Amino acid sequence: MATTAEPPPAAAAQPGAAPGPIAIPDFEIVPRLGLIPVAIVFAGLIVAIAVNELWPLAFFHVAFGAAWTIIDLFLGFVLGPILGKLAVPARIEMTTKLMPKMVLIMPTVVTATLAAGWQLGHFLGTVDSSYYNHGWMVASYIVVGCMAVIALGLLEPANIAVLFELKKPQPNPAVIERLMKRFIYTAGVLGALQIATLVIMTKIASG
Repeated sequence: MATTAEPPPAAAAQPGAAPGPIAIPDFEIVPRLGLIPVAIVFAGLIVAIAVNELWPLAFFHVAFGAAWTIIDLFLGFVLGPILGKLAVPARIEMTTKLMPKMVLIMPTVVTATLAAGWQLGHFLGTVDSSYYNHGWMVASYIVVGCMAVIALGLLEPANIAVLFELKKPQPNPAVIERLMKRFIYTAGVLGALQIATLVIMTKIASG
């Protein structure tokens, strides 16, 4: 069942805006059907690490690392600015459709990228201090570590907090607005860090 929230004063004061509650579509904070592909991904990741062969490790690291990069760049530089300029009803509609999926997507791509990448580094010897590009590898650890902390420690909690707030019988628009700003700004920071990661990784790949 849909719930309603009072619009913030700025939205209610706009010419032609209809005062009154805003309908909030019903949604699942954690989409249950989405847990199936997540379980498949983690099962495949465990198998790839257990067999410790180049192709499966490279596949998980490259595929999910690319997905992480694309998501961060899209959220930070394309969708984030658009979302921030949408009217409140449109923003809520977008949020209830996008953010439950992000609850599953972000932890999955981050975990698969980092776990497969670390195992791949051991397999290739790139994590060893004797590796000729060790300084660039350390730089990549720092940048990727910052991205993981921001993604799982700031962006994901803000995402979940918005969804829980929208599930309340009377959501607080001010709280939603504040959390959405945190989500948008955090996505922008992650997008910038992803550019730094691309610079580092292309340098390592080129020797």
